[in-house]
Amino acid sequence: MAATSFFARHEFFIRRLHSITGVVPVGVYMLVHLAVNASLLSAPSTFQKNVYRIHSLESLLPIVEWIFVLLPILFHAIIGVVIIRSGQANTTTYPYAANVRYALQRASGIIAFAFIIWHVFHMHGWFHFVAWNENVVEPLYGAQFKPFNAASTLGIAMSSAVVLGLYTIGVMASVYHLANGLWTMGITWGLWTSQAAQRRALRVCAGFGVAVALLAAGVLYGVATVDIQTAKKTEDRMYESMVDSREIRPNPAKRSAE
Repeated sequence: MAATSFFARHEFFIRRLHSITGVVPVGVYMLVHLAVNASLLSAPSTFQKNVYRIHSLESLLPIVEWIFVLLPILFHAIIGVVIIRSGQANTTTYPYAANVRYALQRASGIIAFAFIIWHVFHMHGWFHFVAWNENVVEPLYGAQFKPFNAASTLGIAMSSAVVLGLYTIGVMASVYHLANGLWTMGITWGLWTSQAAQRRALRVCAGFGVAVALLAAGVLYGVATVDIQTAKKTEDRMYESMVDSREIRPNPAKRSAE
């Protein structure tokens, strides 16, 4: 009851913060994440170089991830659930609220959040405590991604048709949620207020959504078709070379088992 009361008292500010965090930083991060993964289409070595650049942050990486990715995602998702549970459609402000896009926006948000929770566990295991890894992550096949064997472990993690199908659903739901959310954010912030402006913005956002969906499809194709053995040999050579040149420090925890 207190949470609902707080939301009602600060609804104007919370809704605007909710809408903007869905685009910046969450949406921007998704685009960067897809672009980095799309480099796999060039070559496993290109993808591995990009992953090395990310992990060059070393101890700062978890801090950056929490501040700019995980906490904004949690905020956006939690407030999204509060908005859905409140049942406040705001049909006066949002005349499109009863249409299909309104329903899909909420459904895609729920699917996207569930997918993100599973995706982070599947690839990274959520936490890195020994007991957690031994008793939860390993039995449930989590933490499949190893940064210093990026393409090969990504390919192995998504080698199942079921897993690839779930990723396709989750990623495409996320793409729709971002594209349609970009349009609704413009309305929330008063960027397009007239019906004509909203129609033009809708076409732009739809085009943006199609472009991102094609990028996402390319990523999924690249992961599904990667030559795992060739990729691993390339990654191992790169790792040994970079360790020898002291560009990176040896870190067996970030590598796959031999």
